Amino acid sequence: MNTTQWETVLVLPVTEDRDHIQGPAGAPATLVEYGDYECPYCGMAYPIVKSIQRRLGSHLRFVFRNFPLTRIHPDAEHAAEAAESAAAQGAFWPMHDRLFERQFALDDDRLVEYAADLGLDADRLRGELDAGTHAARVRDDFMSGVKSGVKSRRSSGFRAPGCRSRCSF
Repeated sequence: MNTTQWETVLVLPVTEDRDHIQGPAGAPATLVEYGDYECPYCGMAYPIVKSIQRRLGSHLRFVFRNFPLTRIHPDAEHAAEAAESAAAQGAFWPMHDRLFERQFALDDDRLVEYAADLGLDADRLRGELDAGTHAARVRDDFMSGVKSGVKSRRSSGFRAPGCRSRCSF
């Protein structure tokens, strides 16, 4: 069996004021996912990550960054922007979970519906989607993934800073 190992380089360091983080800053392990809400592999990884989080508890800091593959997932960009809009309203993680749990329906009307279901200002979310308010943030996440060596979700979307190998699906 031939395996390749390489140094993981996270170009954009994890910071509390920028990133979406679950788990303590002092956790011995940090897992950074560059994810696409429309990607079936990310969808399959979602319950696995949840399970790992439950198992490791305070020993894991989990970070989610947007990595929409817009050429093959046409709704992924707006889904990521909707998550960022929810973050601006203090509800990133509930929206993140809803998007993965309803991955089969990510058109703009559904995104607005999910915002309303979560008690968010749905009109604000629609306006921010229309204006591209959070597009730059999504693009910054995507480019940090590219610069860190993420090529596609299936092969290399997870990063564990300090580790010498990447997780594959």
